[in-house]
Amino acid sequence: MDDQEKRTIDRDIDWLAFNERVLQEAEDTKNPIYERIKFMAIFSSNLDEFFRVRVSKLRQVKRLEKRIRKRLALKPNRLLKEIFERVDAQQERLGRIYGNSILPGLADHGIFLVEPSEASAEQLGFMQDFFEGTLVPRLQTLVAVEANRESFRDGELYLVTSIAGEPLHFLSVPIPELGRFVAIPSQPGTHCYVFIEDIVKHFCKRLFPSGTFDSVYALKISRDAELYLDDEYHGQWMEQVYKSLELRLNGQPTRLLHEGDMSSHLLKALRKVLGIGKIDMVKGGRHHNFSDFFGFPDPLGDPVLKFEVMPPLVHGEFERSDDFFDLIRKKDRILHFPYHRFGYLESWVEQASQDMDVIRIQISLYRIARDSKLTESLLLALDQGKEVIIFVEAKARFDEENNIKWGRIFEERGAIVFYSFPNVKVHSKILLIDRQEEKQVVSYAYIGTGNFNAKTAKLYCDHGLFTSNKQLTEDLAQVFKVLRRKVILPLHKHLLVSPYTSRLGFEHLIQKEMENAQKGLPSGITIKMNSLEDKDMIDWLYRAGAAGVPIRLLIRGFCCLLPQVPGLSENIHVTSIVDRFLEHGRIFLFHNNGKERMYMGSADWMTRNLDRRIEVIAPIADPDVFKELKTILELQLSDNVKARYRDANGNNEYVKKRTGDTPIRSQYEIYRYLKSLHGTPLPPPLPL
Repeated sequence: MDDQEKRTIDRDIDWLAFNERVLQEAEDTKNPIYERIKFMAIFSSNLDEFFRVRVSKLRQVKRLEKRIRKRLALKPNRLLKEIFERVDAQQERLGRIYGNSILPGLADHGIFLVEPSEASAEQLGFMQDFFEGTLVPRLQTLVAVEANRESFRDGELYLVTSIAGEPLHFLSVPIPELGRFVAIPSQPGTHCYVFIEDIVKHFCKRLFPSGTFDSVYALKISRDAELYLDDEYHGQWMEQVYKSLELRLNGQPTRLLHEGDMSSHLLKALRKVLGIGKIDMVKGGRHHNFSDFFGFPDPLGDPVLKFEVMPPLVHGEFERSDDFFDLIRKKDRILHFPYHRFGYLESWVEQASQDMDVIRIQISLYRIARDSKLTESLLLALDQGKEVIIFVEAKARFDEENNIKWGRIFEERGAIVFYSFPNVKVHSKILLIDRQEEKQVVSYAYIGTGNFNAKTAKLYCDHGLFTSNKQLTEDLAQVFKVLRRKVILPLHKHLLVSPYTSRLGFEHLIQKEMENAQKGLPSGITIKMNSLEDKDMIDWLYRAGAAGVPIRLLIRGFCCLLPQVPGLSENIHVTSIVDRFLEHGRIFLFHNNGKERMYMGSADWMTRNLDRRIEVIAPIADPDVFKELKTILELQLSDNVKARYRDANGNNEYVKKRTGDTPIRSQYEIYRYLKSLHGTPLPPPLPL
């Protein structure tokens, strides 16, 4: 193990620790049963994407020339082995949670997932009729001699049958059309369902009357997503990686998830059909695709079975204002989603589209909603004859097709549309509106941590700054000039902008804290972000901690820094919060000898966010906005209900309450705090 490995943990291994925190929420009996089911689905969905993207990358890296792997310090075989060991353990834990806790929890409320072997005669009769009348006409059968790896679609559920003396037969179950869970006759006061594939399993021997039917098993194929090498490699290294690979092997199977009691003979036959190795075979339970539990039926509609409703809050100043431009001109404002209504931002863009004095709207769109009020307002602005300049990120993973479609729509309606830079993504969430006011043009800006997407704004915790501060709007205009290819480098003084000044700006801020600590002055660094991966920034934090700077990190996802290691990081404490909303905001707070400096924006401390993406991080100058963000940060640092300690071993121990401590569930306390800010009555505490 080299020195750098001793100082960091691999991002993929620590990502699995993050997904374990999601699994902990599925396990937590304090969560309502339907929320536990949702976390189970999130865990499964996360793992599917992990295999499509991260395991895909490692598989392809295995094909690199040895000299390139060595220069890049890549050891894919060792890493893949550890990944599969951890995934196997997590899958087994998921199975125990599902069988020993979720199913009994549903049964307590009269909701049952029935095994055909335990069904009543009436239920079996219904299943047989459903199989023969509904399923048989829709089942697609494929014989092994006709099948190859291209025959199986990513993420879909298949059944494989073993019949004596015959080749394997594969059945594609029509889940997208019929749904995963089939309602069957139930006794009064109960609601019974059966997995659709269990019906097929139970009756499918009727499809093969001539052979000696042996067994039937469920399996799922995960395939490579497109290999986004530019997320991690750049310059000549990326060119050498591509050259070594010769072509990008998109769509290869990366995982075969199979039932655990399959015979070795059957597994060997499956590997031959799919052309995959033993390492890609992952043992699972009887049922796969737990992401389908997002759609699990809710026959009772009982609010007790879900989290208590937290409706988006009214923001008094936005709510009372008929003119958002006047509101923002007076002072900076900030909204926090999903606590506040995303509709305020949409309404501002709608107002701008109809305001006769607005002359120009510029916006960067990273993940465009398929249908939204914001895109409608941009189209309306075009109809009103305004100049609309839109930057569309064409390489937003899994949203490429939709983003390009919207780009073309905007172009056809008269917008000026720009697309991705070579080897650089535009990840910033920025909006600039120019308005003619008397004899001058006044600019108004929005700088956010989350996408311009009303759907994700209901689930992701993000912050959005509204400002007409000339220092910030002039800097932001420079960023848009870069996006429009009018200048190569933005001439900015106040914003931190990747890939130009973010890294250097953060280094200077850390250095200042180190200098203060060494002089015996107060110092401190508090950072909240999604991911910490960049080795240089990690080294800066190690050096700052060693210099005596107390460091608190809130990292929702993976964290490659090793906290609380003697001689390396005693002064660095890391916690992570996983709760009903996805923590997504980025806040950077530096003590600065009492004259605190705070920034917020779109960038995590990943190498790609600092060096290969256009990101915007804004200083917080307004004292009210500063206080609001700092209070939110302090509430999250005080969380002793949903926060976990992170240590050098990647453990996920919940933060323990000390005797006499008040339980603090930060997302609920933030909701109460924001509701109290604007003069509305304080609600009673929500149950923990």
